[in-house]
Amino acid sequence: MVRKAFTTAVAGAALLAAAGSAHAHTPPTGMQRPAHSPAPVSPTADDGWQQVGDGMTAGISGIVIDSVTGDAVDTLGVRDNKKEGENRLVAVGYRPGTAPQVRPVTWSGKQPVDLEALDAIPGHAQEYVALASDGTAYRIRRDGDAAKVLDSFELPGISSKGNYEGFALSAVDGRLLAVWADRGADSDPGVLTAAEWNPDTHDFGKPDSAKLRVPFPTENVRHISDVKIAADGTLTVSSASDPGDDGPFDSALYRAGKVSFTGGHDAELDVPATPERIASFSGHKIEAVACVPGSATGILGTDDENGGGWITSAAFCRP
Repeated sequence: MVRKAFTTAVAGAALLAAAGSAHAHTPPTGMQRPAHSPAPVSPTADDGWQQVGDGMTAGISGIVIDSVTGDAVDTLGVRDNKKEGENRLVAVGYRPGTAPQVRPVTWSGKQPVDLEALDAIPGHAQEYVALASDGTAYRIRRDGDAAKVLDSFELPGISSKGNYEGFALSAVDGRLLAVWADRGADSDPGVLTAAEWNPDTHDFGKPDSAKLRVPFPTENVRHISDVKIAADGTLTVSSASDPGDDGPFDSALYRAGKVSFTGGHDAELDVPATPERIASFSGHKIEAVACVPGSATGILGTDDENGGGWITSAAFCRP
């Protein structure tokens, strides 16, 4: 399949200053101009980031918006914990300028290992798909501070060598598009895959895949650490460096092309040869991206390993 390869100029962080939305928040001061590689810094609460937990088990590896009231954004996040009894789901209420409201959500059902992504199922209230790094997806339903596993299934075409860190869903013309990502590492590119998904049977249509390499970070890089789909099919991905449990970490956000249904009703990816970098961040390993519906405001979550989990807002979304 022939795909369009296009290049775009790298956008400065100044493009993010105006959210153009009633829900827009001030971007964190830790955001750097992408034209230059940011120097690693220690994460602090006064750089616009808010800590949601200490240590290895408190990171956020996937996030979704649950509700929005003014500047208050309530989210649900997954954690990539692996041992029995460790927290898998967490509700985080983000309030700019105040400490986040954090409470664990009980996972009812088979304990997954290494959850890395989460998205809501359009048209199914309080239902989500959580993705583990081995390509196993869990359909869950949340009821307050508990979530029940309704079913589990595998993504098509997964590789035993893959490490899956992104999953997104979007409703298009009455059907659901799914996009998922193998993160890649250093010289190995990340891989985006798209397909129609039937929420009644969990069957997938014919998949389409495309490779993605990011220019930053440059070392210990995970080319894709999360992915989300805008209403027009635009893909936003995060990338991150991970040199070890103590960092230092760097991250970036990119426009990574579009996904759509073709005339033949198959999903099709149009991925750039060089993605457009829209922001860079120092001191954090971003693994979770979500967008407030109809707004430029997005929520970012991190898994900073020994540094714990952090959250912030920034104006990077495509309404």
